[in-house]
Amino acid sequence: MDRTTLCHALHPDCPIRNVLARIGDKWSLLVIFTLDRMPAARFGELLRALPDISQKMLTVTLRTLEEDGLVDRTVYPEIPPRVEYRLTHRAQSLLPHLNALIAWACEHMEAILEDRKAARKIR
Repeated sequence: MDRTTLCHALHPDCPIRNVLARIGDKWSLLVIFTLDRMPAARFGELLRALPDISQKMLTVTLRTLEEDGLVDRTVYPEIPPRVEYRLTHRAQSLLPHLNALIAWACEHMEAILEDRKAARKIR
C-alpha cells in the first residue's frame, strides 16, 4: 500500500492530509513552480528544466498532478504526436501560497542551515 492510499484509508475526510499526501512529495511543487514559468511545456522541456528528475518520476508526477486537476495535458493530433502540459486554474490558485512558501524559505534558509549545523554538533 502506498502512502497516499494509506493516508486516504485512515483519514479520508482530512483535507490537509489528503492534499499534502499528493503535492508534498519531492517533485510536485517543483513541477508546478516550473510550469508556472512556461505558458505550456513539452515533456522534454520539463525534463531539461528539472535535470535531477528521472523520466519515470516526471511521468508519475505529471500523471498525479493531472489526476488532481492541477495540470492539463493536451495531445495534438500530429505525427509524431505533440503533448503539452500547462497549469490549470486550480494550480494557478495555489501559486500565491507556493510563492509565499518560497519567499519564507529564502528568508529563513540561512538560519535553518545554521540551526541544523548546531544540532549536529550537539549529537
